[in-house]
Amino acid sequence: MGNGDSRVRGIAARAGGWSARHRWTAVGIWVLFVVLAVGLGSAAGQVKVKDSDQLKGETHTAAKIIEDAGIEEPASETVLVQAKDGKLKSTDAEFRAAVEAVVTAVEGTGKVTEVTSPYDTQTISKDGHSALVQFDVRGESDTAGERIEPVLKAVEGVQNEHEALRIEEIGGASMMKTFDDAFGDDFKKAEYSAVPVALGILLIAFGALVAALLPVLLAVTAIMATTGLMGIVSHVMPMSDTASSVMLLVGLAVGVDYCLFYLRREREEREAGRDGETALRIAAATSGRAIIVSGVTVCVAMAGMLFTGLAEFEAMGLASLMVVAVAMVGSVTVLPALLSLLGERVEKGRIPFLRRRARKGGNGGGESRFWSAVLKGVLARPLVSVLVAAGALLAIAAPALGMKTQNLTLDQEFGDSLPIVQTYNRVNEAFPGGSDPAEVVVHAKDINAPEVKSALADFRERAISSGASRGPVEIKLHDAQNIAFVYVPLVGGSDLDKAGASLDKLRDDVRPATLGRVDGVQAPITGQVAGSKDFNDQLAGAVVPVFAFVVVFAFALMLLSFRSLTIAITSIVLNLLSVGAAYGILVGVFQHGWGASLVGAEGVGAIVTWLPLFLFVILFGLSMDYHVFVVSRIREARLRGLTTRDAITHGVVTTAGVVTSAAVIMVAVFAIFGTLSMQSMKQMGVGLAAAVLIDATVIRGVLLPAVMALLGERNWYLPKWLHRLPDLTHDESSEAIEPTARDDEGEPVRV
Repeated sequence: MGNGDSRVRGIAARAGGWSARHRWTAVGIWVLFVVLAVGLGSAAGQVKVKDSDQLKGETHTAAKIIEDAGIEEPASETVLVQAKDGKLKSTDAEFRAAVEAVVTAVEGTGKVTEVTSPYDTQTISKDGHSALVQFDVRGESDTAGERIEPVLKAVEGVQNEHEALRIEEIGGASMMKTFDDAFGDDFKKAEYSAVPVALGILLIAFGALVAALLPVLLAVTAIMATTGLMGIVSHVMPMSDTASSVMLLVGLAVGVDYCLFYLRREREEREAGRDGETALRIAAATSGRAIIVSGVTVCVAMAGMLFTGLAEFEAMGLASLMVVAVAMVGSVTVLPALLSLLGERVEKGRIPFLRRRARKGGNGGGESRFWSAVLKGVLARPLVSVLVAAGALLAIAAPALGMKTQNLTLDQEFGDSLPIVQTYNRVNEAFPGGSDPAEVVVHAKDINAPEVKSALADFRERAISSGASRGPVEIKLHDAQNIAFVYVPLVGGSDLDKAGASLDKLRDDVRPATLGRVDGVQAPITGQVAGSKDFNDQLAGAVVPVFAFVVVFAFALMLLSFRSLTIAITSIVLNLLSVGAAYGILVGVFQHGWGASLVGAEGVGAIVTWLPLFLFVILFGLSMDYHVFVVSRIREARLRGLTTRDAITHGVVTTAGVVTSAAVIMVAVFAIFGTLSMQSMKQMGVGLAAAVLIDATVIRGVLLPAVMALLGERNWYLPKWLHRLPDLTHDESSEAIEPTARDDEGEPVRV
């Protein structure tokens, strides 16, 4: 097979060619880039998203008032004193003694301030069997969990002395510590185990240690560089811990995928008898181009998160976009240099048993026998295949029509496995809304002016008389800043629907009739329920713009990259189908409880609010990886003279091995997150794993080839009026595709 017609064209091919010719320079530039990014990022430090930037609306206004005033709200804690058998009352001597003991014990730690007795604040339940001792933790609220242990031990000591009573502590600091102790390492363990899992699967796929290490090396260095870049960029757009975790997930997925695509093609060309230089040039012009098209499409999908207006989503979108861009650039620049340097040594560290399996499975080069058999049946009856596969996916997606989203309550998120969750429920039963009160931030020119004091008193009275609260309504003044905090326990408590209705009464009826009548007074209402409502409202408003942006731009990129209206439309439809199926599985498992016990998700009953939009953006981006890779191979074969049906067969069976390997890695990594204790993380892991599995099997192995077989030559249809569009299809290598001769054992014959 000659090399004379191996003309290298296009940005991916040019980058790969330059990299292979200047191997040490390319590697040196990449190492320098990673080191500089990490160093500059560390020096700059990472700016985190502030509370005042998290949301728009009233929650934002309240946080901004507090921030501008320089008020540091301390972490508040509550100790529940409750009769176990329902006999003792707050008026009994033993009950009073226990309350006094709690007050004395927590004050004695020296870690708290503003300790109040329920007999002074009237925080005693209607039945008289429960009372709340309240106090603040000294120091910054963000780190209060690190200082709360002596207080918890002091309360535990009082509990040991009063067996007839239930004496339990709950609050921001104690919850922070409890969850950090129980789940703090949970997420980190999942992150750390993702890399070994990916490496293990790559070992099975390639059967050689060096070949398996390359994709992991690229992904890890891309993640390191992006972590540094996040520090620099955070001074313009603040970042978050969640954004870092999502970046790691996405970076590992696409970094390994891109390297896998490139390496797989280079190995295939070598095994077909081509020399190393030619194999690299073909890989650069074909897989390299597919990586760029896929990478740009994924970046566009991730950019959709920037349209939500939610700081957390914007941080996740930008971090994901950056890691995809870095992995994409690394794949088409430093990877060819490494492959050129290694040559045949990429096969070093062969594991004999795994090597034989890799060859038989189609990952070592050539065709996948399993997918060849599947495809034979699909192409024999394409219409039946489309109807069966599409019908099955639509049936799986059907439950999504009844999707119920909400911010999960504490018991939904963590179950009742932790004692503090049971404490939370007991406080809410005895004092509805008391553990998560609405917080009215009142700002006036003079907070002590008679009309302002009168309005505050009216607000307190009407909050209870309107039925929004059963009290007690607490007012805390900050005279120097002319600010008052009004804490209103909402009727409904942990029932977010009922608590939301109580919040609406405060915002729409009580506030306008009281504080709203005083000129110059601002009174935004915040708190957990308010934050949840504002978040949901903003997220609902972002759904249509984000969906439209991602779909329209992905369609445009596919149209320009493949010069086919048909392929652009089918790619969007197939992606939406896989996302819909993932939604259906989520609703079935987590909302309806079908098979919930298998993943430890009993009794959740809802999908966490942020997940559908997040999944749509992530899945739409990641699905394009496989689609672009497979369709690029089909189009490449078609342009070189094969019929559409033969091109489909060639494209699917020669990419099946690498797509399967890439999908198995993604499914395994995402499934790790499906084992975490937090239901929101579990839902994310299960949703991502299910979608990728469906995408790599049913969509790419059955629906895509069946639809393309039915369409035939119409796959390449482009209306004349679109011919003036920019042509981004010029990167295909001109190497002819010829059947690879093989011996009786399926090994390629060198020619």
